[in-house]
Amino acid sequence: MRTYLIVSISAFLFLSTVQAQEKKPDEGYLFNDDIKIESTEVISQDITGTCWSYSTTSFLESEVERINGKPVDLSEMYQVRNIYIEKAKNYVLRQGKTQFSQGSLSHDVMKSVEQYGVVPQSAYDGLNYGTETHNHSEMEKVLSNILDAIVQNPNGELTPVWLDAYTASLDTYLGSAPTEIDYNGNSYSPKELADELKINTEDYVTFTSFNHHPFYEQFILEVPDNWSNGSYYNVKLDEFIQLIDHALENGYSLAWDADVSEKTWSTKEGVAIIPETDYSSLSRSDRDVFFDSVQEEKEITQEYRQQEFENYNTTDDHLMHIVGRSHNQNGDIFYLVKNSWGTDAGVDGYQYISIPYMKLKSIAVMVHKDAVPKAISKKFKQW
Repeated sequence: MRTYLIVSISAFLFLSTVQAQEKKPDEGYLFNDDIKIESTEVISQDITGTCWSYSTTSFLESEVERINGKPVDLSEMYQVRNIYIEKAKNYVLRQGKTQFSQGSLSHDVMKSVEQYGVVPQSAYDGLNYGTETHNHSEMEKVLSNILDAIVQNPNGELTPVWLDAYTASLDTYLGSAPTEIDYNGNSYSPKELADELKINTEDYVTFTSFNHHPFYEQFILEVPDNWSNGSYYNVKLDEFIQLIDHALENGYSLAWDADVSEKTWSTKEGVAIIPETDYSSLSRSDRDVFFDSVQEEKEITQEYRQQEFENYNTTDDHLMHIVGRSHNQNGDIFYLVKNSWGTDAGVDGYQYISIPYMKLKSIAVMVHKDAVPKAISKKFKQW
């Protein structure tokens, strides 16, 4: 089921509307939404590891509406199909010595859009295997086995049709890609439609903040799903937050890669925090009422963030879409994030993220280059 979040606030104004939550005034977290970027309805990625496509596609849909003033519903599974083809090429060329899984990252979607274009959801739903919801478990196993057989090279040399055999299996599950689409009464190829929607993939940049590489340079981030060796602009942690705020304040949303494995990420409450209190030391009864009151949060430093990344406490788990900024009843700032776990998760499918959580558990953000503060962009020689 697809539903819209009740709160809808213009992306370009600092209007504030109370987020209706059925809680007592003295119970739990209550939020006022200060900025809300227009975004498409919350949907579910179902039983797939394709959050990267759902989040980045949602981000692109908001960008299309920002640029053109008109909403669009793009196919997530079209990009998933394209990326599975690119991952297969990469896997075979590297003789199986690389990542092949359901995971990817936002820059992979941009590369897919550049190479393959976009199609509307109505033209490609990726449900070619007899169900109404997505489940890629069997498909991933089949595709992986095909690639492993190819890499083992039983013929002694690869045939020129191995990719055709692989793609045929992929299309059995997802459906073959459309080559011509009817959109608003006109016919387009997928690449022509991307041009028509004014999606210029070169306009989008990805930022992170880690001190094992020099600041104000680009580097290839060492996370498992970065199979395509995407480069990230590296800024200091306070600048990372400044960039997010500046983007939202100027009407731009962001695609967000983060760790959601913390016990203090509450899908039930729709809140994610980094408390000053050690959650693991609490009794069961204290954990049961933990989110019934606003918690004091830990101060996050660059050094602590780095430590948590290097000891695997912060991992590349999940991608989402930052669409707004809010404050709770104490005036603490939270970021409004659109998730892809359906409307039953969080607050109608949205999650409120505290600044400490954003600082500690972010892997990266992608944003339009015009949303980057000039004080940050001018520090990069490659800009």
